[in-house]
Amino acid sequence: MAKDELERADVEDLLRSMDAGQMRENPEGGQRDSTSGGSPQPRQRIVAYDFKRPERVGKEQMRALQSVHEGFARNLGASYSALLRTIVETKLISVDQLTYSEFVYSLEIPTCFSVLRPKPLEGNWILDISPTILYPIIDRMLGGHPSPESALKRPLSEIEQRLASRVINTLLRELVTAWRNAIAMEISLERIESNPQLVQIVPPNEVVVLISFELVMGKARGMVNLCIPFNTIERIGSRLTSNNWISYASAKSTPATQRQIQKLLSGAVVELIVTMARSSISTVDLLNLQVGDIVTTEKDIREPLEVEVAGVGKFQARAGAFKGKKAVEILGPIVKSDQGEGDEPVETAAAEESAELAHNASSSP
Repeated sequence: MAKDELERADVEDLLRSMDAGQMRENPEGGQRDSTSGGSPQPRQRIVAYDFKRPERVGKEQMRALQSVHEGFARNLGASYSALLRTIVETKLISVDQLTYSEFVYSLEIPTCFSVLRPKPLEGNWILDISPTILYPIIDRMLGGHPSPESALKRPLSEIEQRLASRVINTLLRELVTAWRNAIAMEISLERIESNPQLVQIVPPNEVVVLISFELVMGKARGMVNLCIPFNTIERIGSRLTSNNWISYASAKSTPATQRQIQKLLSGAVVELIVTMARSSISTVDLLNLQVGDIVTTEKDIREPLEVEVAGVGKFQARAGAFKGKKAVEILGPIVKSDQGEGDEPVETAAAEESAELAHNASSSP
């Protein structure tokens, strides 16, 4: 029995030494292993595994999501700037995975809590826009001057929800484009809620991917959170890799994209101005001008006229009439000189080049 008690005592001493880290101070102030007396060894950091928050999304998938949404943030800022006619900066803050309950309880109440339907994926996504940036955006859309004081602590009215839906639909169009390399989706807005705790799209302990952005418009700023439950993208997990989305960040123009841009620009309205002539006149003569007076210019009547498109000289033309109305006939484009000093038509440039060649030929032995 005495031998057994001694062994139990040794075990207890060993456990106590393990709890203390099996380290003791040496005379020089460093730490040395008490059992081996060797060199100091660092203690290993032990992290407790939380079964409520399993790491279901791989690191490669998280990197791919971060890469694609960085490009999405840049495009979203440009779209919002065009929509609001002011500079809007959008920056990706973080891409994390957590439980749905943690996401919901981290939001303020009231807020703009939008339920999205990403077809053909199953389930719903969540888009949360903070009132600190949404109310200034609505104020800007209504012609006001947004400021940080524009944010209000109340739910959106029906008119404000209609305006907020325009802001959300602009975001959804850019989001569809961002996910195009992984899956072709049609994301629609189902409804807008003010209390996020009343919306239960997945169980509270379900893992979700939270993608957070910061919107800055003047002095107003706020957060935009995109919540993607992992069970909605689990079946396309093999597509969520950096290789599939690398082309989104550095995509080159293709004939299809060029035709699309041409189609969009073909309907744009531009201003066309035909300059008959230019001349200088004194202020006294300008004030004494009367009906019937003739203003002489140095421009020859046979010289072509300059046609400006959106303030830039593009064509040379000849004045005339068409079906009883004043008109001009396009002669050709204006060719910039190599020195960048003024413009000259194609015919003039060709004539000067031919004359120079003839002169060189006659002067050669």
